[in-house]
Amino acid sequence: MRKAFSFDMQLDAACALAKALPPEGRLCVDFIGEFARSDSEIDDERFLTENTRFHTFVANGTTFTDLAAELVSGLDLLTVKVSADLDSFRGLTAVERLIGRFSRQRMWRRHSARVRAAPVVERLRDLMVKSNAAAGLVADYRTFALSAHKAAERKLIDIIEHRRRLVDEIDIARIRIKELNAKALTTQGRIGLYGSKTEWERMERERQSLKAEADRISTEEHRLRDESQRRERFIGIFQMFVDALNNQVGLCNTLIRKLMIDTEERLLIYQAQVDTDIPGSKVQISAELFPNIADAISLFERNMLVPQDLQQRKYTADAAFDKKFAAFAHERTEEPGAPLIDTTKISTRLRFRFLRS
Repeated sequence: MRKAFSFDMQLDAACALAKALPPEGRLCVDFIGEFARSDSEIDDERFLTENTRFHTFVANGTTFTDLAAELVSGLDLLTVKVSADLDSFRGLTAVERLIGRFSRQRMWRRHSARVRAAPVVERLRDLMVKSNAAAGLVADYRTFALSAHKAAERKLIDIIEHRRRLVDEIDIARIRIKELNAKALTTQGRIGLYGSKTEWERMERERQSLKAEADRISTEEHRLRDESQRRERFIGIFQMFVDALNNQVGLCNTLIRKLMIDTEERLLIYQAQVDTDIPGSKVQISAELFPNIADAISLFERNMLVPQDLQQRKYTADAAFDKKFAAFAHERTEEPGAPLIDTTKISTRLRFRFLRS
């Protein structure tokens, strides 16, 4: 059973991993470079140690992106809750309507008291604070993962090229062994055809020389083959590390995209609440205060956030998020093409109904 979502607890856990992962990742990258320079000095015991480090990093990286996904998903749910609360404030409750039959002044006092008791604007600004924190966390980790991926991939390419050269040398050695063995066999067959002891001894020396050369090359071929297999084993964990970093960058891209679009959605909700002119509602929202979501806030400040424009991008971002983070996907009833915010009639949707005119 999943524990109740706590943004602060999840953020602390994600921050701890985001702090621990880069040093471990850099050690992995450094080891790939060390192997590329002097692989012969790295023994099996070192392989086991590094193999554990690489697998731990990959596992922790998966945990980090899952934690970040839960943060993004949790913020989305909190937005739904705030949106629902705002919608309820747009109308009167049954009790308030009943009171209004006797005193409209008392009815509106009760309504005002209910609105003041639920600090929605403060909750919206808190969502901005949380969005800014999550965006900064994911963006910073993405920067590290992208840099580590590029560095590790370059070193890995060098190691793979070296191994390819080893394979070519092995193939050449095997061909040479076959040629020498064939010559030695031919010489052996010719020995019996000559009666001269001197000629016989000369051909025997030739045969033995060919055989010795074949044995020497065979020994070298075995050494090269062992080295190639050893390199292949290391290449396996290096490739796993590079692939994991590449995947983490992709997951961070998905998280950032959804987080930015969800932030635009929250800003639209905030604007709608500010427009109601409720005292204390005009809390400052600026790019300077929230630098990690500055792009979305810049659109907000220039009045360039349009609900109808956001709808398709929101649907696409949600679909990409649900595909990559199925464990944190919400049940969605929206259909593509349906207006995200219906300003022409009373919407049956939970979100943004309070924006109707």
